[in-house]
Amino acid sequence: MTVGLTGSIGMGKSTVAAMFIEAGIPVFDSDAEVHALQGAGGRLVPAIAAAFPGSTRDGSVDRALLGPMVLGDPAALKRLEAIVHPAVGEERAAFLATNADAPIVVFDVPLLFETGGESRVDCVVVVSAPADVQRARVLSRPGMSVEKFEAIRAMQLPDAEKVARADFVVPTGGSHEETRRAVHAIIACLAAREPPSS
Repeated sequence: MTVGLTGSIGMGKSTVAAMFIEAGIPVFDSDAEVHALQGAGGRLVPAIAAAFPGSTRDGSVDRALLGPMVLGDPAALKRLEAIVHPAVGEERAAFLATNADAPIVVFDVPLLFETGGESRVDCVVVVSAPADVQRARVLSRPGMSVEKFEAIRAMQLPDAEKVARADFVVPTGGSHEETRRAVHAIIACLAAREPPSS
């Protein structure tokens, strides 16, 4: 059973992913994979440096330099995605092979709906919090501004639309314990389902 885990910025998706891991469910963190591929010695660094001159520093992609080159520029974003997505796809295939015996695996993908990724999983879990909670969380991050927050949010499907398209929703506006209970209820529900025919 493959599960897509998604949610807009500041919704608590990393916290929920950690709760799945705590419960013994393997989680593929696509953002972490991208960081590794773009970090020091990462195999995508040369290609990104060539496509976006000035976006690297000390042998790795510097997100603070790359961000302004692609934010708000759909053509530049497509160029970047054409470099990154195939490599992440290879890492995903390797993760699936490693965890072939696991009854449930989770793919943590921030832009799942935006990239059509929901068609590659059996069900979708959306992490959601009230708008004021989301805003407060994001604006408390170092280096975050209202403008940057709004630019990121503009690239993401609205929360209400994600929730409407989800198979399961994990609310994160309350306590960690409430969130954990919601995660465990989803795992129990998935475990009781018939495995999809391959």
